[in-house]
Amino acid sequence: MSISLVAGAAAFLLALLWGGWFVNELRRHRIGKQIRAEGPESHAAKAGTPTMGGIIISATVLLTTVPFNLIGHWSMLLPLGVIVGCGVLGGVDDLLNLVGGTKSGLTARVKFAWLLVIGITAALVLHFLLDLHSVYVPFVGKFDIGLWYLPIAVIAIVGMSNAVNFTDGLDTLAGGTVALAFAAYAVIAYLQGQPYLVTFCFTVVGSTLAFLWFNAHPAKVIMGDTGSLALGATLATVALMTGQWLLLPLIGIVFVAEVLSVMLQVTYFRISGGKRIFKMAPLHHHFELSGWPETQVTMRFWLIGMIAAMIGISLALS
Repeated sequence: MSISLVAGAAAFLLALLWGGWFVNELRRHRIGKQIRAEGPESHAAKAGTPTMGGIIISATVLLTTVPFNLIGHWSMLLPLGVIVGCGVLGGVDDLLNLVGGTKSGLTARVKFAWLLVIGITAALVLHFLLDLHSVYVPFVGKFDIGLWYLPIAVIAIVGMSNAVNFTDGLDTLAGGTVALAFAAYAVIAYLQGQPYLVTFCFTVVGSTLAFLWFNAHPAKVIMGDTGSLALGATLATVALMTGQWLLLPLIGIVFVAEVLSVMLQVTYFRISGGKRIFKMAPLHHHFELSGWPETQVTMRFWLIGMIAAMIGISLALS
């Protein structure tokens, strides 16, 4: 555990050292995000804020994992491949969604199709190469679910990727809750005796905390799809590698609430002829329009994420 914590601290320092230069380069090249017209009016001021900040996280994880946590621990290629693959997909979407651009990013179908490809590939590796095919049920035990593992893994990876993407709407919201979730799975992996997975998780935590240094309100850089898609898919992959994926909706309760709020809003809008459940979806916008300041929404969601992580770890111990 001590080595893993040092690796996380080293990743933090490395990302902090080059992150400032990277943010300045993004600003110099005017790589700023468009803001959705249908979003809260208060977010109009965020237009042009440098995006693709997720590269700070993914690149740092890559730079620290390949030389120090890969040789002899080849299973780490899977979460690395997922974070890079989804990061590239998100990066393309971000580049097509720049201020002054003529496009608003990749279509939902194209993003979903590529996420599906990455999810299926990861599921096949998990099942056939890493020989994972079971689920742990708290207080009950471990059960082999055979080939049912494959569709469940795909749903978890694609679903969590989109869930974190929906959460990335306020300064530090997605980054903070993602760091908490990865820290929780680092502890779970430690309890299972998977030191290399522990190190990987804390590397992500350290890199994400460094990103938050620049993403603190008012943000100098936005994570973008480059970060949110990659981190969500990688979180699900790590959960599947621990076998404690049944706890993922709990440990990632903020992400689940965000994506469910969108699904409920869209469904109710269609069946009710234009009525809404929330003032605006995703859920964080509902609380913004209810009068909560952005920093208050973020902090309270962080607190919920902390409690959920604590409960999730306790259930993993059962």
